[in-house]
Formats: sequence, structure tokens, C-alpha cells
Amino acid sequence: MASEATTVSSASTQAPNPTGLSERYALALLGIVDDLRATEPGAADRIAADLERVFGLWQGDAGFRAFVADPRLDAAEQKRAIFAVLERAGIGTEVRNLLGVMIVNRRLAALPAVAASFGALLSARRGQQIATVSTAHGLTDTQRSQIVARLTEAGYSGVQLKENVDPTLLGGLVVRIGSRLYDNSLKSKLQRLQYAMKGAA
Repeated sequence: MASEATTVSSASTQAPNPTGLSERYALALLGIVDDLRATEPGAADRIAADLERVFGLWQGDAGFRAFVADPRLDAAEQKRAIFAVLERAGIGTEVRNLLGVMIVNRRLAALPAVAASFGALLSARRGQQIATVSTAHGLTDTQRSQIVARLTEAGYSGVQLKENVDPTLLGGLVVRIGSRLYDNSLKSKLQRLQYAMKGAA
């Protein structure tokens, strides 16, 4: 059962919710995946991994995030610098071309939303459901298996975990899947206790 869970990278910075703009870029990338399917059956996984690595750079490096979001930079300068980073990271042609188009269109700041949109589209196509799990500390393999098992018991199938580390939660976890939110964090429990104490005063 644990094998049903695919873990997406952990970081404290979360991707914004997908938008119409981000979905257009994500759909274009998915079209490339479809074109490659006949000659490269694993293209979807390879391209998804490349995009996830780029998103990981955005998550883990504040300087990279600032550079991506800076509207003052010349497109040619930004493209040259970004492509150098992508080459060092071993990112494939498809994702490099995607970012190149986004730079030309001055849309590079939408990178996190495009990554989120592509992941959501690919998961939907595969019949997977994404569960975003936020914890104060990184999950162990046992904890991942337990979360997937509980969600499967609750009627969800093909669960894909997307992990976020948020130290402000203090302990416990928050799970969001579809429109449902399960908040078992220590922060939430303390807040409820504070509200109860204020009400009793």
C-alpha cells in the first residue's frame, strides 16, 4: 500500500495554487510529453522530475527566487543565467525550452504555479490524488506509509504525497486532499485551547 505514495520534494516554501496562465504552460508541456510517448515511454516521469528539480531550486534558494521574480532583469541576461543553472543541474531540453519561453514572455515568476499545474494535470491523468502534508519536521518512510494507509481507508485511491516542512506547526500534521482539510497540528490545538480559555474568562 505504501508503494502507492509518490513523495514530492519537501520544503518550507509552497507553490501557489495553479492559475489559468500556469495551466496553459503546463498543458503545453504535457503536449510535448504526449508527442514523445511513442519513442520514449518514460518521458512523463523524466520531464516531471526535471520540473520538480527546478521547483526544488526555487524552494530551497532565496536568491534564486529573488532572481526569478525580479522584473528589472533583461530577458537575455535572465535567460543566460537561468540556462547556466539548468545545465549544471542536468535539466533536459523540454524544461529548458519551457523556461526559455516563459522568460521571453516575462512570465518566469509563474514558475512555481506552472510546476504545481503540471503535477496536478499529470496526477489527474494517472488517476492519482495529491495529498499535501505539512509537518514541523520531515516525514519518515513509516509515517508516509501510515498516512497513505489512513487516506486509503478513508476512500482515497492512488494517493500522491506532497510534503511541506513548516516549523511553525510545532508538531503534528496538516493534510489537505481535494476540498478536505485535516488539521492535527500542535499549533492548531494550542490555538483552540487559547480560544477556549478566552471564552471562559
